Amino acid sequence: MLNQPELDHDWIAGHIPHQGNMCLLDRVEAWDSQRIQCRADSHRDIDNPLRAHGRLGAACGIEYAAQAMAVHGALLAPTDTARARVGYLISLRRTRLHVPRLDDVAPDLLVDASRLSHAGNNILYQFTISAAGRLLLDGRAAVVLDAGTVKPTSGGTS
Repeated sequence: MLNQPELDHDWIAGHIPHQGNMCLLDRVEAWDSQRIQCRADSHRDIDNPLRAHGRLGAACGIEYAAQAMAVHGALLAPTDTARARVGYLISLRRTRLHVPRLDDVAPDLLVDASRLSHAGNNILYQFTISAAGRLLLDGRAAVVLDAGTVKPTSGGTS
């Protein structure tokens, strides 16, 4: 992975749709055309919008990974475009939660997402979330870009 200059929370919030405390990532530590690595400490925030009943379940880590994928898309967008293409998480596979919750994890979260394939409007990512070398969750996520422009290929009726 290339060592790129760090991109901070303000840069991230300016390039993905998530705003306010819903923008969960603090910075991009490194990225290249296939992979991104981000850091976050918002899992410890008492006002994290994903908390329920005072806890942040490990499944909420999927949102951290999805935001890293969105940032990756923004970084890969051509410089002459006003905004990155809109992506939607459409499927999760082989997702494993190795801990029950994230709010009791003291170190920062390290969010890694690697693009496994890209064909047209479809992207497949592998993601991991860890803290201080401890794997917290991992899985695969399928993303479709510009879903409103995708035309059905067969089986549809008018």
